[in-house]
Amino acid sequence: MSHRHYKVSQDQGVHVMELTLPIVVDPAEFDRLNEAVGDATDDAGGARWVVDLRHVEYVGSALLGLLVNLRQRIMSSGGKLVLCNLNAQVAKALQTCSLHNLFTITPARGEAVKKAGSMR
Repeated sequence: MSHRHYKVSQDQGVHVMELTLPIVVDPAEFDRLNEAVGDATDDAGGARWVVDLRHVEYVGSALLGLLVNLRQRIMSSGGKLVLCNLNAQVAKALQTCSLHNLFTITPARGEAVKKAGSMR
């Protein structure tokens, strides 16, 4: 599954969503992205997910909201979520807003896939 700002693949039975966000994203486009990634996770039911943020340059409240919404949707269906490849700005934003404790975070995708696959 693919979209301009994300693509979904599978690795060892874990869904991997790779986000690609430039520094500037139109608010209306971000709303469509939020809906599309939510629909993608809903379609997978109680699956295990990794969200790879390696290509995320945008850091702002819309990104934080998207991550919190994703977490809620995935967890409410019995799924698990791991974030990986956070750049320093995204990590700092999560920390500053005290959101880092909501997420399992790993430095690399391989580790995230392994972690998500072993979560109960």
